[in-house]
Amino acid sequence: MSDQPTTRTDVDAGADAGADAPAGEDEEQPEARVGWRYTLSQVKRDPTALAGLCIIAVMAVIAAIAFVDGVLFEYLADYQVFANMGVHQYVLAETFWVNPAVDPGNAQILRPPVGLTNQLYPEQPGTWAHPLGTDHRGRDILVRLFYGTRIAITVGIVSTGLALVLGTLVGAVAGYYGGWIDDALMRTAETLYAIPFLVLVIAFMTAFGVNLIYAMVGVGIATIPTFARLIRSRVLSVREEDYVEAARAAGVRDRNIILRHVIPNSFAPVLVQATLQIGVNILIIAGLSFLGYGAQPPTPSWGQMLSNSRQYMLPNPWFSIWPGIAILVTVIGFNLIGDGLRDALDPRINN
Repeated sequence: MSDQPTTRTDVDAGADAGADAPAGEDEEQPEARVGWRYTLSQVKRDPTALAGLCIIAVMAVIAAIAFVDGVLFEYLADYQVFANMGVHQYVLAETFWVNPAVDPGNAQILRPPVGLTNQLYPEQPGTWAHPLGTDHRGRDILVRLFYGTRIAITVGIVSTGLALVLGTLVGAVAGYYGGWIDDALMRTAETLYAIPFLVLVIAFMTAFGVNLIYAMVGVGIATIPTFARLIRSRVLSVREEDYVEAARAAGVRDRNIILRHVIPNSFAPVLVQATLQIGVNILIIAGLSFLGYGAQPPTPSWGQMLSNSRQYMLPNPWFSIWPGIAILVTVIGFNLIGDGLRDALDPRINN
């Protein structure tokens, strides 16, 4: 038996050593910093990303309601259900305004928002029947904003999705193979990139037709170089990783390596760019509609509403303010989501 007395320091050291020992179920496992679950948890913690998600969720609901309402109105109008119920067509047109053939008359033209008066028609104050006022043809601005939301969300997602798929494939193939394949694909992409964006889109629509579908396709094609160059820069480093070399040694076909290994491990910055690009494309197609190359009348769109409001901006500023606010809020929403995804997917921020 030792004659040395047991000191308090020795007791504390033994307790600390026992605390550091494995404790089975009490041991905390390190948190995985990969995968969509971790990314989603990081996005949920980001107040700016949540704000963007809320904005886009509201816009998506409005777009869905406008789509269902338009289909329902056209279906019921075809079968004259409302006429049989004794409801006049003008009342429906005043409320929903999907029939541009109806002329509401001067009494409804350029009404101001509720609570305001119009300099051109002071005897026509704003009413709750048209909370945001009416346009130069007497159409309800609020309802046209709702229908314009459907157009904006659709063109933003479709054009960006087209550019995302094609640009990702072009950039991944170019970066993986290199050599003359890389030179041919990227020189073609850089040729598109060298042409001014609007000039390229307008030239495409002039050649194939001026409508909303060709506008989406044209914007998507013009955006391909952005995604191709971004993912190629990632693939150049990913293709040298050990798991890619192991897949080659195992005899896996190049197509499967690109689709299953290279693209998924290079996709994070592309996903962030796609989210930001949706807002940019919405702004671009609104500009095309302003110039007359987007949605054609009577289809309502925010850019077209801005174009129609040019000659009424001084006496009727609300005519141009509302679609401008709609574009601004939607673009900000997608930008906030993109910023949140960038922070969640950037390992330098999360370490």
